[in-house]
Amino acid sequence: MYQAAYTNSYKQQEVISASPLHLVIMAYDLAIRSCERKDFNKAITTISALRDCLDLDYPEVSNGLYSLYQWCMDCIRKGDYASASHILAELRGAWAATEQSIAARNSTVSSVPAFTSFGNILA
Repeated sequence: MYQAAYTNSYKQQEVISASPLHLVIMAYDLAIRSCERKDFNKAITTISALRDCLDLDYPEVSNGLYSLYQWCMDCIRKGDYASASHILAELRGAWAATEQSIAARNSTVSSVPAFTSFGNILA
């Protein structure tokens, strides 16, 4: 009982503190896990949420993702969870690589030493 409460609390904190990009990755994880468990309702709901959050101001990307999400939902409706899971895993990998790239770039920028004193310059 306490373990379940702790797990739920941990998950809530993870969601609250996650970046928007990491929330997308978490949604992919849920969709993939739902396909692996053949949980029709959760898989469709999660993929629908990903689809509904697309930024249509970027049609070249959003149209492609929209089509892939629709295709995944069609596969699930036909009982082909494996194909949907495969596509979702590929997309998740691309988002995870993007997240790592951003993190690496940010750590490179933040590792540049900042001047804390102008004493040597002004002397």
